[in-house]
This record gives sequence, C-alpha cells and structure tokens, in this order.
Amino acid sequence: MKGRVFIIGLGLIGGSLALSIKNKHRDCIVMGYDINEEQTKLGKMLGVIDETISTIKSGAEKADLIIISAPVNETCKILFSLSNMNLKENVIISDAGSTKKEVVEAASILKDKGIPFIGGHPMAGSHKSGVSAAKPLLFENAFYLLTPQPHIDVSLIESLKTWLAGTNARFLTVSPEEHDYLTGVISHFPHIIAASLVHQAEKSSQSQQLIPRLAAGGFRDITRIASSSPQMWRDILMHNKDVLLTLLEDWRIEMERVKSLLQAANEKDIFSYFHDAKQFRDELPQKQKGAIHAFYDLFVDVPDYPGVISEITGYLADEQISITNISIRETREEINGVLVISFQTEEDRDRAMDCIKRQTNFDQTIGM
Repeated sequence: MKGRVFIIGLGLIGGSLALSIKNKHRDCIVMGYDINEEQTKLGKMLGVIDETISTIKSGAEKADLIIISAPVNETCKILFSLSNMNLKENVIISDAGSTKKEVVEAASILKDKGIPFIGGHPMAGSHKSGVSAAKPLLFENAFYLLTPQPHIDVSLIESLKTWLAGTNARFLTVSPEEHDYLTGVISHFPHIIAASLVHQAEKSSQSQQLIPRLAAGGFRDITRIASSSPQMWRDILMHNKDVLLTLLEDWRIEMERVKSLLQAANEKDIFSYFHDAKQFRDELPQKQKGAIHAFYDLFVDVPDYPGVISEITGYLADEQISITNISIRETREEINGVLVISFQTEEDRDRAMDCIKRQTNFDQTIGM
C-alpha cells in the first residue's frame, strides 16, 4: 500500500509496528513522533521510521493511517487533540493500548466528525523496551485484538488489517468490554497475584531471614511478571478497575474453597483440585503467543570453575545468539550450579541449546 503512516509513541510496540509496516509496504512513508525527542531521533537513525515529526499536528494532518502507541491516559488526550485537526478525508486512526473501553469511549468524539477509529491491541511484548528493541516480527503469530464500534464499515477494518499484514499477527475482532475482560483474566489479574505474592514474601521475610535466599529459585520465576513497569500497571488497573474488582471477588471465593479443603483435610478433594488445574494448564497451547509474553529460559548445569560462565556466553556470542537475561543459581564448590539464560524467542533458545550441546557436555533443560 502507498501512503503515509504516522506512529505516535516510538517505544517497543510503536517501533515494532513501524518496522512491520515498512517491511511489508515498501512504497509507504512511516513518520514517527515521541514525547522523548531522543527516541524519535534514534528511531530515524536505526531505520525504524523514515521521517521524524516534531509535533503531533504536523504528522497527523499528512497521514493516511495514525497509530497511537502511548499510555491510555495520553491516548485519550491525543484522540481529543486529533478531533480538532484538519485530517485527511480517508484517514484511519487506531491505537495499541492494553485496555479498550475508556479509549473507545474517548474516541466517540471522532465519530461525530466522521473520522473512523478502530481500537487495537497487539498482544506481544518483550523484556526490553524503547525503540532500539523494536523488531519487525515481534507480533508474529501473536493475537492482535481489534475493537471496532458497530458503525465502522467492514472495508475500513480490512484496510487496517492490510496495513498491519506485515506483523504476521492473528487478528480477532471483539467488543471493547470483551477485550477488557479477556485481558483482565489472562494478563492484568495474574500481575496482581504475582505482586501480592511478592508482598506476602516481603512481610514474612521480616521475621524469617532465610526467605530472600530461598526465594531465589522457583519463587522468583513464578513471580517474575511482578518486575514489570509499576507506572504501566498502575494505569492498567485504573482503567480496568471494574473488571479487576469482579475478578478479585472471584479469587476470594476460590481461596475460600481452598481454605475449606484444608480445613476438611479431604485428601481426595485436595488431589482433585491440583489434578484438575494441572490438566487444564497442560492442555493450554504451548507454541502460541498469549497476552503475557512468554519466557524462553534455558537451564544449564555448570561445574564450578573460573570462567565457565564467560565460556558459555562466548559460545553464544560467536553464533550471534542474543540473550535477554542471565542468572546463577547456587553454585557451590565441587557441585554443579545452574545457569539460567533467558532469550527473546523460542528460536534463539533452540539455537543456544544446540550450540551448548556441540561445545560442552553440560546438561540442559528448558523452562516450562
């Protein structure tokens, strides 16, 4: 497709959308704006965008497609500003936020002026942030939820999908309310639970000093999403408050159920509780991206000798395999420790497994 695309917000998501559009539509021009001017300049230098834009107005009035990749509060303000600009007649406006009801309500001001808005949420992310972390295939095989209002013509939705075809994402159309409930259940609420588990451990550590040391393994893994941006999760909770309050009440009832199982000491029912959970969890798709970005971890048993970690990372560097994080679990003299290496993609992890297997005799397992 030909035309001008304007990306407002050049972080990981906005930058990755820009790259996917540029790669698919070679004849289009991708313009970029970010409140942080350095991000905009970096985006141009890295080839993420074709043109830097100094004000939203100057970019929006030239655009055939506008994508807002900003926090929900800012998105609502931007939508109001756009409604007062002299936009092109056939422009399409979308966003990339993780909550939708309030954004779509804010976009109603565009409807009165005949400007189509189609809410969007590409459900993929990364451990990294900023435009320098942008990848054209960040959204490949991920779900991309669209939340058009009933008055939006189907042809406009198809046009947006064509613009976004380079994401290689799997598009689903849902209502804003359904979107917020779905993401509440499988993304927003789990982040609350992870944070609450960390708070509980922190309080317990005041009387049990061993807790931080013992929590360095599995506990740290199952609560890793609690390390996400506090500002982002504050905003998400505020904008999806009603859904999350309902889910918290459901959780209270579920915990009362567990409490009653323990009080009754019914071994059969307790077994069934964990068995049923295991069965449902094991049947979840393994190769499919979901609302929470996957963690591609590799656990390597390493002997305790000087330089073993740099040796392994050196092998990976030689084959240009990028890692996102690395940590060591309890290495003691004459006993194998565990090196935990995290990767951006499953492909990178598989390549790393093959590399380490060829270069060493160290045992490896993957995170589940």
